[in-house]
Amino acid sequence: MSLIFSLPSILEESRREYCKIKESLESGPKFFPVEKIYHRKSEESSLLARGDNLDFIQYLLREKKMEGKLQLAYLDPPFYSKASYDAVIRLKSEAVGDVPAIKPLAYEDLWKTGIEEYLRMLCVRFFLIRDLLSEEGCLWVHLDWHVVHYVKILLDAIFGEKNFVNEVVWHYKSGGTGKRNFSRKHDTLLFYGKSRHYYFRPLKEKSYNRGYKPYRFKGVKEYKDELGWYTMVNMKDVWQIDMVGRTSGERTGYATQKPEQLLERIIESCSRPGDCCADFFCGSGSFAAAAEKLSRTWIACDIGGIAAACSLKRMSVKKSAFVLLEECPDRQGDELEIRLQVEPIDLTDKKLVTVTLDGYTMDMKRVSLKREDREILKKFRKKDPLQLLEYWSVDFHYDGRVHNPQFSFPKENHTMEKVCRQIVSDTGKISVRAVDVFGNSSLKVLDMGEVPECEREMEE
Repeated sequence: MSLIFSLPSILEESRREYCKIKESLESGPKFFPVEKIYHRKSEESSLLARGDNLDFIQYLLREKKMEGKLQLAYLDPPFYSKASYDAVIRLKSEAVGDVPAIKPLAYEDLWKTGIEEYLRMLCVRFFLIRDLLSEEGCLWVHLDWHVVHYVKILLDAIFGEKNFVNEVVWHYKSGGTGKRNFSRKHDTLLFYGKSRHYYFRPLKEKSYNRGYKPYRFKGVKEYKDELGWYTMVNMKDVWQIDMVGRTSGERTGYATQKPEQLLERIIESCSRPGDCCADFFCGSGSFAAAAEKLSRTWIACDIGGIAAACSLKRMSVKKSAFVLLEECPDRQGDELEIRLQVEPIDLTDKKLVTVTLDGYTMDMKRVSLKREDREILKKFRKKDPLQLLEYWSVDFHYDGRVHNPQFSFPKENHTMEKVCRQIVSDTGKISVRAVDVFGNSSLKVLDMGEVPECEREMEE
């Protein structure tokens, strides 16, 4: 039987689940702030969450009171490709030597009971995201040939056929080829308004004259570049943008990474500076990076550890102000080797505190890898363990609840700062938090009042 006959039941089952979630919203899933990163003063902070986006959307509705507050939602879910996707993690160290890239699983696009399970997963989220959107809000759903036609029908039912705005085709050069089909070189983006009052600002693009020669029409502005003469027109619904190449500065190694240029067009056309924009399948953080560049407040969520680590590092490099949320509070452990040094400053009651990151003992039970990749990991664990970290940060005034660092150090070009200094006037607690390349976090709390005796001599 054709799937088309199952769509009404998929829609109705999803609606029932949505209503059940709304009824029990007050006792829904929790998220805990584990790190607050403020590189600048900001009343409204962006959010990066690691966890199931269905749980996170409920958290936004319940705890953040965000119903009707979101201007733009972008969804880049799995495409129902029935495949698994690996990330590419390149570790470099003179102590270890040349080794091949590690390829851990980034995410699976596999569905045990088939396409109906997949479509129900999307539908429930569509219903809840509709509640988050303002009356001027917009939804973009990024898919490809596998299921976009079915999803279009479901979105028509949830958002209304009259609120469908555009089908945008993203055309690129790379991608799959086959002997029994034309090469598949495009994705499809479905654009809906929450209502007929949705916000939209048309973007402009070049339209080259025939033969690249001037028309000289009265009242028509013409321009010339290295190719020839052109006019500026409203952007069409087919966008030719290159995928993120192997040598691109944007490249993170995350599977199915999208180019920032693509996302900038969506954000610029459907939101204003200061608006809140969300990506609930954020992957490597491309949407958040584009939103940050365009001065939007952003919300990003992904269930994958590698995605969370990649986004955390990426947004820290951009010096974004954001709060990191997880479904469980941080646990304290001894994976991090930290050296603490406290030195008095002459004629003051202040002290110079130096925190040195000396080592990291990765718990191999927390990672799932192929045998050959595990052997590479063991070499780094023994000879250069800090290469296994993606990011670390220091809070010199830890309040015992949330790690609120004054300094954060993402790894850039395979190097990372290992020493952090701060002048303090108290001798409270210091927290050091680190995240490894697989997204595993480690928190260590140090008491400046309990500095080891050999370093206390420096004070005396």
